[in-house]
Formats: sequence, structure tokens, C-alpha cells
Amino acid sequence: MDLLERYKNVQNELPEKYMALPVYGAGLENVGDEAGRPIYLPINSIGPDELLIRHDADSICFSDIKVINQGQEHPRIYQNMAEDPVVLGHELTMTIVKVGDNLKDQYKPGQRFTIQADIYEDGVSYAYGYYYQGAMSQYGVVDKRVLNSDGGNNNLLPLDDTTGYAEGALAEPWACVVAAYGLDYRNTFQAGGTAWFIGANDDREFVIDVGFVKKAKPKKILVTNIPEKLTNRIKSLANELGIQFDHVSDINSLDDEVVDDIILFGHDAVIIATASQKLKSHGVFCIMTDQKIPEPVPVDLGRVHYQRWLYVADSGLDISKAYQNGLKRNTLKPGGKVLFAGAGGPIGRMHVQRAIEFQNPPATIVCTDVSDLRLEDLRSTYSNQAQQRGVETIFSNPMQKESYQETIGHIMDDGGFDDIVVLAPVPRLIEEITGYVAKDGLVNVFAGIARGTTVNIDFHKIVHEGVRYIGHSGSALEDMQMTLDKIQSKELNAGRTIAAVGSLHYGKEGLQAVKDALYPGKVVIFNHIKEFPITPLEDFKDKLPSVYALFDNGEWTNAAEEEFLRIMLA
Repeated sequence: MDLLERYKNVQNELPEKYMALPVYGAGLENVGDEAGRPIYLPINSIGPDELLIRHDADSICFSDIKVINQGQEHPRIYQNMAEDPVVLGHELTMTIVKVGDNLKDQYKPGQRFTIQADIYEDGVSYAYGYYYQGAMSQYGVVDKRVLNSDGGNNNLLPLDDTTGYAEGALAEPWACVVAAYGLDYRNTFQAGGTAWFIGANDDREFVIDVGFVKKAKPKKILVTNIPEKLTNRIKSLANELGIQFDHVSDINSLDDEVVDDIILFGHDAVIIATASQKLKSHGVFCIMTDQKIPEPVPVDLGRVHYQRWLYVADSGLDISKAYQNGLKRNTLKPGGKVLFAGAGGPIGRMHVQRAIEFQNPPATIVCTDVSDLRLEDLRSTYSNQAQQRGVETIFSNPMQKESYQETIGHIMDDGGFDDIVVLAPVPRLIEEITGYVAKDGLVNVFAGIARGTTVNIDFHKIVHEGVRYIGHSGSALEDMQMTLDKIQSKELNAGRTIAAVGSLHYGKEGLQAVKDALYPGKVVIFNHIKEFPITPLEDFKDKLPSVYALFDNGEWTNAAEEEFLRIMLA
């Protein structure tokens, strides 16, 4: 057997010590030892219900950079990092090297997996690469919390023998992109929740549909400033269905995040902005008005992204209609026009690739970025494929204002964008580009905008033009499995997003490269190779020509990976 075959079949003797790259606090200066290099730890022993696993590849995520930036203040960091450092890395491929006695009927050395990193036990998060030692290390331990997470989920997802190490590591970020176009929002009141009816400038005869309320009966109904006739109807309905009923004196009387549904009879921008803060996660704000909302409304888009708020509306009288028509679609409009704002980064490239390869792709894709280098890389990578699929691609830098405005003006003359995907968390940019959305358009806030980040939104488009705002960037177990199925069936070429690779010895440099947006695609660390600096793929032509010869038009392939590992395995 050559080195690669021995490696695949875990026939190498386990070392006494292994490398790990700890993070001791905020800032890259707190990564690794004094020289910024990995430290050595004794190989882990395992209990009867544990697996010793080998980390094979780690795709660096921008979420890792958030930990570098925030350190102890990061919401997923529970321990004292100075004393108990974090080892990052949640986009990974792993191989079992040792099995605990109680698990030998289920697992064996040599089995390969990736992982859904959001691990929960009794509702408490134990995320991989945050709580668990992540893939910025050569080895780790998996226990029953991973194998039997809340809901009976096994967070390990098996990989077949045809899937490359880097390819498997990219399943997690790809799953986030796939999941962004499968977001599901409820179209009824929250069953067992709290619904709050607020009056503002509209005393029409609204329809409070009994069947609609019975279908998802709230536990509590609150009313504020509702006309007496409507209040009596709501109270009668609450009594009939056994729902608690109470008056709230004004919109500031409630604590934040205590309401599941808000129904506003009117068009007051201040009420919308203020009452929104009372919404829980997955809250729905329903606006019933036939009037124009005169001024923009400051909306916490961070909570649209992280807490899945949804604003629905109708100009008629039936609340149930506003809910039922709340979100007409959750994916890109076939044959439509889509704007990817901030498309030049690794995740942006995934969105663009998915749009082009989508079964019913949009007719026009506009990609914007402030880097001409990134835009040109996008163009050279995807424009030919798009042309073959009959998709027009346009690449425009907003800093080149004349040509950018010409591009936008052309789209606006044709009605605007059916879809806008926000990939850059810049409030001023978002305020600008959301003005370009077409009637019945969808704005997908994919970028991780911090909670508390307000953006002025034109609610006239929401109420009278059917525009909807959605957002999320995580993935569930089923999203990852669906993505893996596509990767392993070769329907999805995940490796196209790789821009540079290197060894764990240069993990800090990899983190720096991602923080500085040095490369247009993903940086992948191979954990068990000789010391190898973070190297862009184009440099392989001179450094490792036999590997470069196996690239596909300059893109990473599994064949190239195998040649690389045969040369570089330590």
C-alpha cells in the first residue's frame, strides 16, 4: 500500500501526540503558541461510548473569524478561553480511528463522516468547533451527545468512498446555501402562543375568521387601542375558544420578545418599529391597511436573519388571507431576475453556482462586489456555464458608479429584481438595493447581520406590492443530508469553490486570509500533510505540476486531491 491507501484505511500507527491550533481570546495574536503555530497534545483516550476520530480536512468558515474577532464575547463561547481555549473548525471531514467497546456493533475504524455541527442535549448547544474541539486539530473525540442529539438525531453523516476529503468538508457551507432556498414560515397564528391586536387609524369591518383561529388557537390574546365593536368581537371569540384575553394600555407596556403574532389595523410606521421589538423568534407581524405607509420603517434586519421574523400584509379585511398569502415562494423565481449583492466571496460563489445549476434557473443574474478581482474571477468561472444554460450574467462594481447605475437602470426599466440576495452585511447597501425589488419580489437576507442592526425599509412594497423579507444562514440535519446526496451523486460539484489549500501548521495564516478576504473562494486545511503554506490553486502550476495537471480548468478535483495527498502526507 502507498501512503494514501494506508491513510484511508487507518493503518498508520497512532502518534503519542497530535497538533491542535487553540484560540485563547480575541485577535489573531491569541491563536496558537507564541509563534502562532499549533501546539502538541497527548492523543485522546476514549470511553466505552466514544469514538476517537481523525480530522482529515477543514474548510475555514467566516463564522470562525467571528470567534477570532469577538473572543470571549461570542454567544457560543461558554468557557474561559484563556484557561480552556477553543479549537475552531466545523466544516470538516473525519475518519474513525478507534471505537469504544459499547459502539463496536455500530462503527468501525476507517468509516468516514462529516458532521452537522449544531449539537444539542436537553436544549443546550454543544456546537462542534466551539464547545467540542473542532477540526483545527488532527484528532478529536465524539460522544453520545453527537451520536444521539436532541430528537434522537445522529449528527454524523456518512461519506462514501468516492467523496473527497475537501468535498466532504464543504457539505456544511453548501447546506447553508441550499437551506436558504427552502425556508418555511407558518401561515397561521402560533398554536399556544400570544397574539396581539393593535389599532392604528383603521376602523373598518375586519374579518376575524373563526376557522382560522381554531386551526392554530393562541393561548392568549392581547388588544391595544382597538375600536370597541372589534374588541368585543375578539373578546367573544376568545371566550368561545377558551383563550385568555387582556387589554394592554400602550405598545410600550410589554417586555421585548413576548409575542408570537402582531396584527396591526393601520399604517403607523412608529407602531410597526416599536411593536416589532416584542416579537419572539419566528414571530409574524401582520399589517392590515389599504393606506400608504408614508415613511420608511426602521426594521431590525438582524432579527429577520437570526430570528426568522416575517412581515405579512393585506389591503383587504380578512386577516387569514394576509397569513395564507404571506410567503408565495422561498426560492429564486424561474426565468426571473436576481441580484446577488456582495457575490464575490466564497458563499456568494456558492449562491451564484446554485442559481446557474438550478433546475429552472433565473433568466438574468447580476453579481455585484467592490472587488474587480473577485468579479473577474466570478466571470471567468461561471459565465460560460451560465451562457450554456441560457442565463445572462452581469458583473458590476458599485464603486464604478456610472456603469453600475446603467446596469441597475436597465433592470429597473424592466420592473426591478424578482429576487435580491443580501451577501454583504452593510446597512446602507441593503437600504439601497431593497429599493430595486420588483412587485411580489423576495429579499433574502443571507448575510449574518448582527441583532440590533436597523435598516430603513419601504413598507409600501410589503403591504401593496407583495414584497417579502426572509433570512437565515444555518442548516438542519436534513439540509446537510440532501446536500451530501447531491455531492455524492456528482450532481453538485462542491470543489469548485476551493481557492487555496494548506497544512494545519499554517492554520493561522489561513484564518488571516479568510479575515482579509484574500481569496475569492474557500481555504481548506489538510490536517495530516507536511508543512505546506496556504497556497492558491493557480500557484500549483509551478509548485506541484502533477497536481495542477489533474485540475479541471484550474478547479480542484478529487483526482488532484489524491495526487496531492500521495505527495504531501506526513
